[in-house]
Amino acid sequence: MVEIMEMQHKTELDTQLVRGLVLDHGGRHPDMKKRVANAYILTCSVSMEYEKSEVNSGFFYKSAEERDKLVQAERKFTQERVQHVIDFKRKVCDGTDKTFVLINQKGIDPLSLDMLAREGIVALRRAKRRNMERIPLACGGSAVNAVNDLTPEILGYAGLVYEHVLGEQKFTFIEECKHPQSVTVLIKGPNQHTIAQIKDAIHDGLRAVKNAIEDGCVIPGAGAFEIAAHHALMEFKNTIKGRTRLGVQAFADALLIIPKVLAQNSGLDPQDVIVKLQQEHADSKLLIGVDLITGEPIIAADLGIWDNYRVKRQLLHSSTVIAGNLLLVDEIMRAGMSSLKG
Repeated sequence: MVEIMEMQHKTELDTQLVRGLVLDHGGRHPDMKKRVANAYILTCSVSMEYEKSEVNSGFFYKSAEERDKLVQAERKFTQERVQHVIDFKRKVCDGTDKTFVLINQKGIDPLSLDMLAREGIVALRRAKRRNMERIPLACGGSAVNAVNDLTPEILGYAGLVYEHVLGEQKFTFIEECKHPQSVTVLIKGPNQHTIAQIKDAIHDGLRAVKNAIEDGCVIPGAGAFEIAAHHALMEFKNTIKGRTRLGVQAFADALLIIPKVLAQNSGLDPQDVIVKLQQEHADSKLLIGVDLITGEPIIAADLGIWDNYRVKRQLLHSSTVIAGNLLLVDEIMRAGMSSLKG
């Protein structure tokens, strides 16, 4: 799993791959450590704050002592949950150089944060659901919904956890995971326009890799497929007779628009490039593409230039359907004009 995070900071050259997670929030207690190493990660979704009842209810008391007892009883319920986490931390960390990080999807009130800070626990509250799903993939372990029976098997691990403050925003980096199945691409740039351009490029690249994995194959790029398809269609044209030859000729010529546009966008002469590619393909029978720098024919596969199979398949299918629909519209309009004349 790959997540893309944005940070308007420095230049686009500082964009990096974090083999772990980057959370877009930080700690909420001033005494908590900003950087810990060799850390156990506990991921949970447990409320550690006072919550109102789900139904309308009231409590009537006669004296201040009764009110204090109510407050203490409510507080005791929350403190017991926090104490379970503290006891578990002592169990797995005492006598070792390990540290402890708690990431909770639900809230942690200031009193609970203070208890955790005194124990040296770094606690993050109100983590987003998508992060809760990715943390076990990156760090290992599993998320829990209760803190009564905690075992070491549910813990994840990260070699380094630190907080980065950028203006009013806080980011928490979880790095040096042992076997991360989820990583983060951290995009940096001086402005939103640059970040948007990089984000689109990375998204396109990731989709291309995903398509190649799902297809199980790739096709030589740089216009090589179109040149080979044009050559094959021209040979097929010689085997048929009648008006069908014109359709095959038009379809074959339409395929050449891809290498023509590649050459034109690179400042090359499209006609010269097409002639060179067709001649080289006819002589060598190899899949020949165009070098966008020199304009000379190249073997695209040798240089690692590939296109997605499904993209070419969709291109051929869509262009044929669209062309057919346009011709159908022309026929309908011609028939309408004929009826009006009649």
